[in-house]
Amino acid sequence: MANLHIQLHLVALFFLSSLILPSNCLPALHPKPPVALHPKSPVALIVFGDSLFDPGNNNYIKTTTTFQANFPPYGETYFKSPTGRFTNGRTIPDFIAEFAKLSLISPYLQTGHHEVLTKGVNFASGGAGALVETNKGSVISLHMQFNNFREANKQLRLKLGKRAARRVVKNAVYLISIGSNDYLNPLINNPSMFKSHAPQDFVAMVVGNITSVLKKIHREGGRKIGILTLGPLGCFPRLRLANVAAGGNGECLEQATALVKLHNPLLSQKLQLLQKQLKGFKYSYFDFFTVYTETIQNPPKYGFKEVKSACCGSGPFRGNFSCGGKRGVKEYELCHYPKDYLFFDAEHPSEAANFLSARLMWGGPSNVTGPYDIRSLFMR
Repeated sequence: MANLHIQLHLVALFFLSSLILPSNCLPALHPKPPVALHPKSPVALIVFGDSLFDPGNNNYIKTTTTFQANFPPYGETYFKSPTGRFTNGRTIPDFIAEFAKLSLISPYLQTGHHEVLTKGVNFASGGAGALVETNKGSVISLHMQFNNFREANKQLRLKLGKRAARRVVKNAVYLISIGSNDYLNPLINNPSMFKSHAPQDFVAMVVGNITSVLKKIHREGGRKIGILTLGPLGCFPRLRLANVAAGGNGECLEQATALVKLHNPLLSQKLQLLQKQLKGFKYSYFDFFTVYTETIQNPPKYGFKEVKSACCGSGPFRGNFSCGGKRGVKEYELCHYPKDYLFFDAEHPSEAANFLSARLMWGGPSNVTGPYDIRSLFMR
């Protein structure tokens, strides 16, 4: 773990330096841009997932404020106004796009046209899960996100022709974050779910749905996948609050952590199997759990001052999901320096934490990012 300690510390210094340097100095902090695979077909970034990656797709669907972030104080650190991102600034895909010298990747439902696949597009939806039943009717599930991608690919073939469209889809890097809501939703809203399903069976169902979509992306022509494990869900402010509500002392909720410890190894096994089974399939597996656990255990070393409480929210640990005052709680607290916090709200990382993850995904040590890092996927 010593290598990871050094990497995390350097990432924290990079980000903190970027906060005090003029904006025209920022590119110097980023890695060298990748080489395009084909001069007429730049490498696109295509994103699927949940609120960790949603850039504002939920602004355009009939849902509730529970699954939206299009109101202050979201977005105010970087964009100076809310965009629909569930953080104070940029998300992980935003940083990955910057590192790859791409423009910010637009929400699919905002674009209104399908040729955006040539540059990249984001299908993610806050609250989405791998299971269709997760927050059904209020979000865009992973399977529906894939259907949107397939429709965009169909339109791309009509626009560019089959050969050129195939090259775009094959060269693209696919970034995925999914699964957290499949566990958080029943843990918070329906704990009895785990009385009727053995944890191992439930986890197998979630991971099975993820791998099913990965196979479908491959059948559409996608080859290069970057995927996040689940983080230490039990240590999120909302779950610490749940621990307090259950009579605990606010420590990490072990029931959630136990599910993550089943999910992540199984996902890793399935990815290794897919690499053997699917022609040309390459993946980058980011150990979100280890990175956040290390940071929570030693926050100053990685540039943070507060890793238990959220910057924005109410109640113990600001664990009530009330940031912005539009989720049923009018009064909420907001910290002065979001960059000091690992979590911006009860469930989502701050921009500083997103930078930490993105930088390690781009080129971190092999014990947290492998067998490929994201940069190498752009170059292959």
